[in-house]
Amino acid sequence: MAVVFHIVLHEPLIPPNTGNVIRMAACTGSQLHLVEPLGYTLSDAQLRRAGLDYHDMTQVHVHAGFDEALAACGAARVFAFTGAAARTFTEIAYRPGDALLFGKETTGLPPAVLAHPLVTARVRLPMVPGARSMNLSNSAAIATYEAWRQQGFAGAG
Repeated sequence: MAVVFHIVLHEPLIPPNTGNVIRMAACTGSQLHLVEPLGYTLSDAQLRRAGLDYHDMTQVHVHAGFDEALAACGAARVFAFTGAAARTFTEIAYRPGDALLFGKETTGLPPAVLAHPLVTARVRLPMVPGARSMNLSNSAAIATYEAWRQQGFAGAG
């Protein structure tokens, strides 16, 4: 199956979040890119448990830096998810091969990543006033499924 989307986690810290994203990436035909440093090892039991038996059903790439991750995504448009964005994620017309970029659980995406010239747009998930942030794996799932929905759930059975 062709890659539907690239999901990029920039310096994720919590193993179960990444495990959940592995599982979701497998279910949507997406590739997962992890930008180091990671807050765990790929052999972490919590990561394996959250991903269940989906680890072999998706491609997980670990990159030493953000530029390396972008290079692996090819000519993808890159949508950086941040609470500081004005545009909501539903205002984007996603295309197959787009990259959905998420920051670490504690601090989100750093300013240098948000300002990177290859970042196509900053987008946000709407929340009620006063809410600080969504869980990383939930955010990635919401965004990926919206992008996938726009493609008519390509490849879905």
